[in-house]
Amino acid sequence: MTTKPITTGAERTIIENTLDRNRDALIATVRGLSDADARRRLVASLTTPISLIKHAAAAERIWFQRFWAGLDESACDGYSKRDEGTFAVAEHESLADVIAEFERASSRSRVIAARFELDDTKHNPREGTVSMRWTLLAMIEEFARHAGHGDILREQIDQTV
Repeated sequence: MTTKPITTGAERTIIENTLDRNRDALIATVRGLSDADARRRLVASLTTPISLIKHAAAAERIWFQRFWAGLDESACDGYSKRDEGTFAVAEHESLADVIAEFERASSRSRVIAARFELDDTKHNPREGTVSMRWTLLAMIEEFARHAGHGDILREQIDQTV
């Protein structure tokens, strides 16, 4: 899926569209990879193409399900702790499974975010008081960064310049 850019209009529409385009860009970095290539470790960290998608799904849950919706970890639809476990992909999980997980988490995030105004705030123990606007922008930043990581890994896998 490719989200068409919206370049004019309401602030929220543009912000949400940009977030969706970064979600798409992150998924695009893994499209067409085999499960084996998606799991290839090409850097010292836990970062692999598939783990970037897994991490993004967890980030959706951490910020929208846990933080904004106030759900307990047990009520979330997957891993939602802020630690390296966000990059852990089980052996039985395929790339298609992990993409679907990210898409489900993103869909749920959209529903949760829609309940709040951009200026609504909540206190976060790590960041202090944050607004929904800040959260959406932070997610844009997060997914853009990881799409860049994914592009570099994909370049290494495909051996393209």
